[in-house]
Amino acid sequence: MPQDRIAFVTGATEGIGRAIAFALGGEGWRVGFCARTAGKVESLEHELDAAGIDAAGVTADVSVETDVRAAVAHVTTQLGAIDTLVNNAGVLIAKPFLELSLEEWDRTMATNLRSMFLVTREVLPGMRARRRGDIVNIASLAGRNGFAGGTAYTASKHAVLGFSKSLMLETRKEGIRVIAVCPGSVATAMLADQPMLPANAERIMQPEDVAATVLGALLLPARALVSELDVRPTNP
Repeated sequence: MPQDRIAFVTGATEGIGRAIAFALGGEGWRVGFCARTAGKVESLEHELDAAGIDAAGVTADVSVETDVRAAVAHVTTQLGAIDTLVNNAGVLIAKPFLELSLEEWDRTMATNLRSMFLVTREVLPGMRARRRGDIVNIASLAGRNGFAGGTAYTASKHAVLGFSKSLMLETRKEGIRVIAVCPGSVATAMLADQPMLPANAERIMQPEDVAATVLGALLLPARALVSELDVRPTNP
C-alpha cells in the first residue's frame, strides 16, 4: 500500500474521475480533486470521508489558469505535495462537423487539452524537485481512431496522446512516469447524452474498469513504466 501518496484528480465528481478517486483512496492515497460544480465537490468530499479516505475537494475550472493555481495550492496545503496527477477532466460533443459551433470546438479544446497543459505545468515542478511522480492522462481510443461526429473530440484526444508521448520522453529519466490511458466505450453520463453514439450500457465498460486499469499501472514497480494503455469492452 502506498505510503503518504497524494493524488490530484481533475473532473472527479462523475464517471471515470469519481471511480479513480475511490480506487486510489481505497489503496491508501490521500485524494485531492476538483470539478466545476460546488455542490458536487462538497458531496464527493463527504462520501470519500465516509469511506475513510483523506480527501480535499475544490471548485475549479481547470481550463482557467487562476483556478488551476488556486486548486493545486489548496490541495497541497490540505494534503501535502502532489505526487500522482490524474488529468481526467473532459467533455464530449458529438455532432456533424457543419453543426459544430466555434464555441463548442473551443470548449472541447479548453476542457480536454488546455486543462491538461495548465494542471501539469502547475504540478510538474514539485515532482521534478522530488524526482518522483506519476502523471496519468485519460485519453481515449478516439485518440487513435476517428468516428462520425467526433471531429472536435478526436482531435483533442489525438493531441492528448501526442502530449503524453512527448512529456514521457522528457521526464522519464527524472523518476516521473507519464501514462496515457485510452478507454473505449464507458457507461457514463457523458456518453449517454450523445445521440450519435448509441451504446448498450450493460455491455460496455463501467467507470470502475478504467479506474482499475489506472490503479494497476500506478502500482507497478517504480522502475517499470507502461506509457500507453488501451482498454476496451470485451464484448460490446
